[in-house]
Amino acid sequence: MKRNTHRSRHVTGVAAGALLLAIGLPAAPAFSAAPAPRIDLRVLVVSDGGPATAAITAELDGEGTPYTVVELGRSGRPVIDAAFLADTVAGLPRAKFQAVVLPNDNPFPTGSAEMTALAAYETSYAIPQVDAYTYARPQVGLQTPAGGGYSGSVDGLQAQVTAAGRSGPFGYLNGSVPFEDNSPSVSESYAFLSQPAAGADFTSYVQAPIPGKTGDGSLVGEYRHDGRRELVVTFAYNQYQQQFKLLARGIVDWMTQDVRLGASRNYFAVHVDDVFAGDDRWDSTLNCTPGDVDCPPGQGVQSTIRMTPDDVSNAVAWEKSHNFTLDLAFNGGGSVDYREEHSGSDPLADQLALNKDHFRWINHTYDHAFLGCQQNVTVVPWTCATNPDGSTRYVSQAEISKEISDNLQWAQSNQLPVQPDELITGEHSGMALLPQQPQDNPYLAPALAADHIDWLGADMSRDPQQRAVGSALTVARYPINIFYNAGHVFEQVDEYNWIYTSRAQGGSGLCESLPNTSCLPAPLDPATGYTAHIVPLETQVALGHVLGNDPRPHFIHQSNLAEDRIGYAVLDGVLDQYKALYAASAPLVNPRMRDIGAELRNRGVWNTAVKAGQVSAYRIGDRVTVQAPAGVPVTATMPNGTGQVLQNGTTAFGQAYAGSMSGWVSPESGQSTVTLALAPAPATALAPQSHPARPAAPAGAQHAPRTPVPAGVTKPVPYSAERR
Repeated sequence: MKRNTHRSRHVTGVAAGALLLAIGLPAAPAFSAAPAPRIDLRVLVVSDGGPATAAITAELDGEGTPYTVVELGRSGRPVIDAAFLADTVAGLPRAKFQAVVLPNDNPFPTGSAEMTALAAYETSYAIPQVDAYTYARPQVGLQTPAGGGYSGSVDGLQAQVTAAGRSGPFGYLNGSVPFEDNSPSVSESYAFLSQPAAGADFTSYVQAPIPGKTGDGSLVGEYRHDGRRELVVTFAYNQYQQQFKLLARGIVDWMTQDVRLGASRNYFAVHVDDVFAGDDRWDSTLNCTPGDVDCPPGQGVQSTIRMTPDDVSNAVAWEKSHNFTLDLAFNGGGSVDYREEHSGSDPLADQLALNKDHFRWINHTYDHAFLGCQQNVTVVPWTCATNPDGSTRYVSQAEISKEISDNLQWAQSNQLPVQPDELITGEHSGMALLPQQPQDNPYLAPALAADHIDWLGADMSRDPQQRAVGSALTVARYPINIFYNAGHVFEQVDEYNWIYTSRAQGGSGLCESLPNTSCLPAPLDPATGYTAHIVPLETQVALGHVLGNDPRPHFIHQSNLAEDRIGYAVLDGVLDQYKALYAASAPLVNPRMRDIGAELRNRGVWNTAVKAGQVSAYRIGDRVTVQAPAGVPVTATMPNGTGQVLQNGTTAFGQAYAGSMSGWVSPESGQSTVTLALAPAPATALAPQSHPARPAAPAGAQHAPRTPVPAGVTKPVPYSAERR
C-alpha cells in the first residue's frame, strides 16, 4: 500500500500605456464649467503605528491598491501641508490622493496646521476621510458615551448592517456582523456605542444595541459636515479579526467610491487527495500508522480507508445541494492495484467514471510515489538515503516523469476530464522538506518541463509563496486539520489528542516542541471533541482564509469522505456560515487550480510593480488613466455598467462582484490603451470643487482623545490554544 505522510498539521499583459475610465460623477457646483481637477488614484494613510491603520493598509495590500504611508512617530517624516497634498500638473490642479485614512478623526495637536491642510484639501477636492478608530464625540457627529451610550468590551457582540449600510457600502453583507470572542480570559475588542449628536448629518452603517440602554449605537457611520465626508469607526480591531474582514471591503469601497486600482473576492476551493488509492489507518494503541513511515517497520496491522460507490453518490448529492465543485486529486495506480486484487473489479472507479463530470480532476501521480530523495524508512523519523560519496540520493527524472505521464494516460483511457498542465505530487514530494530534504529534488524541475506542467501544488505550511519550479509555478494549498489516516470520528479525536496534549496529559508532547503550537488543557472527549472543538476550530481557520481575499485552495483526503465522512462537517461549516454572512451579490468563487495559479501570478507581477512605484493612475473628470510597465496586467474595480471601448464598439469590463465590476484588463490588439466607459453613478458623493480654493478648517480643531486598544487587538488572540 502506498505511503502518505502529508497529514495536516498545525504545524496577460497590458502594454505600457493608459487605462482610460469614463466615470459618472455626481452633479458639480454651479461653477463646474471650469476644467475638472486631476485626482490621483492613491490612498494616503496617516499612521500612529496602531493596529487599525495597519489593518486598512493590509487590506489595500491584499487588493493591490496603491497607497502612501506617513508615520506620525517617525522623525524626518514629510509635513502634511498644501504642497504635500496637491499641486498643478499640465495646467490642472492635482489632488495627489483619492482618499485619506487617519488613525482617528484628528491625530494632530489641537489647532494643528496639518489638520487644517487636510480639512481644506478634503473640502476642495471632495476627498473622503476614514477615521480608522476614534472616540465617539460631537466632533465626529456622535454623542459621547456618557450621554446615554456605552464604552467597553464588545467580545461576542452581534452587530448589524443598517438599511443605509445595505443600500450603501456594505450591501454585499446579509446583515449580521459577529464579533469574535476566542478567549474568555482576554479582552479582544473595545467599542464606543452612541447615537448621532443633535443636528448632526450622521448616517449609521453598522450598529448594535447599547448594553443596558434602549436603542442602538453606531460602530461605523458616515458624518457629513463643512463640505467633508468622514467614515467614523468606533471599535478597535486588527487585520486578523473576522469583524474587520467582513467590513474591510466596504471601508475601501466607501473611500474610493468604487473607482480604484485593485480588486477583492472571497475564494474557496477544496482538493480531495488520493482518490482511487487508499489511505493507511491510524492505530490508537500504537499511536502511529502501520504501513506508513511513522510506525517502525513490522509494527501493527495495516488497514486501508477507501471510498465506496455510496460515498461517490453522497459526494455528488452534497455538491448539488451546496452548488459547489470538489477537485479530485487522483492516483490511477490505486484503481489498477485494486482490480488486480479483486478479480478485475473496482466499483469505486466505475461509479466515479459515471459521475466524472460532477468533479474537477487533478493529476496526483500514478501511485503516489515519494518523488524527493530516496527514503530510508528503517528508522523513525525517516532519513534521506545517501550515495557512497555522502551526497543525497534522489528519485530520478525518469521516475518522476513516469509517475506523471502514466497517470495522465490512465485518466485519458478512462475519459476523465483532466487538465494535463496541473500536478500535485504525493505528499508534495520533490520539493524541499525540512529537516530531511532542505532543497528541491534537482530532477524535479526538468521533469516538470518535459511533461509540460505549468501548475504545481505546494504545501502552504512549508512553501507558502508562489515560486517557479522549472516550467511550473507553485500553488500553495492550505491543509485542513482533518487527518488523512482517519475515516472515523474516534480515530480523528484520538490522533488529535496524541498530537496536541502534553506528555503529562498522556500525549506525545509534540505540541510542546512544534513552533506556533500549544497544547490542549486536557484531552478532548472522544464523544464530543470532534463536533465541539475540532470542527468549529477548523471551520473558523478556513473561513478566515476565505474572507481574506486569498484564492489558495484547501485540501483534505478521500478518506475524509469515506466511512464517517468526517470532512463534510468542516466544509458545511464554512459554506453555511458564509451563506449566512454574505449576500448573493458576493458569491464564493470556486476556481480550479490553474485559475488560482494564474490569479496568484498576476497579483505577484502587479504588486511588485505597485511597490516599485511603476504604476500611476489618475482621474480627470469622466476619465481615469492608469499607466503600468509593459507586460504588467492591470487590476481595477469600477462601478456597474462599465464597458471597455474597443476599436469597433464596446464590450463589458470585468465581472460583477459585491456591487461593482472588477477584473484584469488588457488592451485590444492594436491598441496601446484601454478605455472604459461607465454608466452615470448615483449622486451620493460630494462633488469636487472645480476651483480648489483652500478653505480653512474649523478654528481650534481638537486633538482626538486616546482610545483604548485591548490586548486581544495589539496581540491577536488565536481561535484556540493550538491555532496554527
